[in-house]
Amino acid sequence: MASNSLSTNGREVNKIFEGQVHLYKHLFAFFDSLCLKWCVDQSVPNIIHNHGQPMTLHELVSKLQVPTAKISGVHRLMRYLAHIGFFDVVRIQENQEEKEAYALTNSSELLVRGTNHCLSSVVDFVLDPSILTSYHHLGKWIHDDGDQAPFALALGTGIWDFLSKSPTHMTSFNDATASDSQIINLALKDHGVIFEGLESIVDVAGGTGMVAKHISHTFPHLKCIVFDLPQVVENLKGTNNLSYVGGDMFQSIPKAEAVLLKWILHDWGDNDCLKILNKCKDAISNNKKRGKIIIIDIVIDDGKQDHPDITQAKLQMDLTVTTYYNGKERTTQEWKKLFIEANCQHYKISPLTGYMSLIEVYP
Repeated sequence: MASNSLSTNGREVNKIFEGQVHLYKHLFAFFDSLCLKWCVDQSVPNIIHNHGQPMTLHELVSKLQVPTAKISGVHRLMRYLAHIGFFDVVRIQENQEEKEAYALTNSSELLVRGTNHCLSSVVDFVLDPSILTSYHHLGKWIHDDGDQAPFALALGTGIWDFLSKSPTHMTSFNDATASDSQIINLALKDHGVIFEGLESIVDVAGGTGMVAKHISHTFPHLKCIVFDLPQVVENLKGTNNLSYVGGDMFQSIPKAEAVLLKWILHDWGDNDCLKILNKCKDAISNNKKRGKIIIIDIVIDDGKQDHPDITQAKLQMDLTVTTYYNGKERTTQEWKKLFIEANCQHYKISPLTGYMSLIEVYP
């Protein structure tokens, strides 16, 4: 009877078909990442960029030096990447004949190595097979009553310990974070007012100092300290207004008028975030001027005012930091709750760019 009902009720049948399309779209969505990895591994964005104009399939496969039998494979990969917005398919004239050619888009421009704001190193790290293994353990993580992240459950050790024992992955991770910092620098160009009037700032877990270098160059009278683990900063050299200090942010943070936390708090649960915020308060407490904590992180929009693509990127990052660190991205209300518990009643949240937000906290 149920079968007959479905066969005579067009609306119900259509729902099944629509559901199947939606299911398969997301079931096979891993091709987005894997085709992107192929594209970066083969340096396709660089090949088209260096060509200086849109590139035909024949020209592309010639540069890639693929066997004749695989030309159709390159075509299908490029067709898919064009469909999801990484290349434009345009018409060009070649030998008095009109042909299809591939042109870079805003997204693939970010994958051209050797250019400003290149994010290929992020693709390299995130899609590394060892790193991807951790996502297959989300089910195990949900039923595990411990505090290990899926990454630790998958590889038998936490991500920081894993990176410290694998120089190749550590280099890849540092390259990825440095690339991402270039995007933050671009965003900060229009928000320089947050640094005006400051005499000193400490960039906590600042890595190699990519953002601090930008700040110190833009504000030459501002003393900048890059604070990270000793093994991260031990061989790095500062400048007149930029220095590197090794230590543990859970123990103490160098004194300054302001503390910068970029992509830090989302790595940690609320209890650890409270410890970090308290150390930040200690660092700025002895200054005559009113100090502040500057946070660059994601704010998930409770009111759902974001564009769906931005919301999806934020939610994907939430699951990423969960998988890597047992961290989380926070909603506006979750940030508010965290600041209240840290006795930081006064704060301001502003959009920075893309899916990032700027939070100024005044203890």
